[in-house]
Amino acid sequence: MKRLLALSFLLPLSLTGCGYHTAGSATHIPANVRTLAVPIFSTRTQAYHTEMAFTQALIRELNTQTRYRVLNSDTTDADAILRGTILSQTITPLTYDANSSQSSSYLVAVTASVTLTAHDGTVLYRNDAVTFREQYQSTQDVNTFIQEGSPAISRMSRDFAQTVVSDMLNSF
Repeated sequence: MKRLLALSFLLPLSLTGCGYHTAGSATHIPANVRTLAVPIFSTRTQAYHTEMAFTQALIRELNTQTRYRVLNSDTTDADAILRGTILSQTITPLTYDANSSQSSSYLVAVTASVTLTAHDGTVLYRNDAVTFREQYQSTQDVNTFIQEGSPAISRMSRDFAQTVVSDMLNSF
């Protein structure tokens, strides 16, 4: 009787899982996809070269973190196409210099959408609103002026690429 009772408690426990899986095992990308085309992101903003920074970072991340052959064009030779669009980019003042009454730091926020589509038109992965923010400092001294906005976009694009590739390959 005790064995039967113990078995009745152990059987349900042995049938449940913990929810963990190995990296890449829950991928949205089918095994027959070996080549990804990543054309330059489109943009709906007036920002300068943000789409280039995001595209280049995504290609670099795919090349270093995956086994896929990545083509940096819009070609029909690829098994799947990863398209992105920069939806918005805003720059907001964060802090002000009391002496000059001018902004001394800013917050740049970029929202993008990403869609991975198989050669047959099947959507393999989609995220319609990936948003990243990065703070940067400004200076009013012309002798030491360094425009920090572009490095902030570069840092943000690396974070964006890591997040998108990780989500495509490892999301539950």
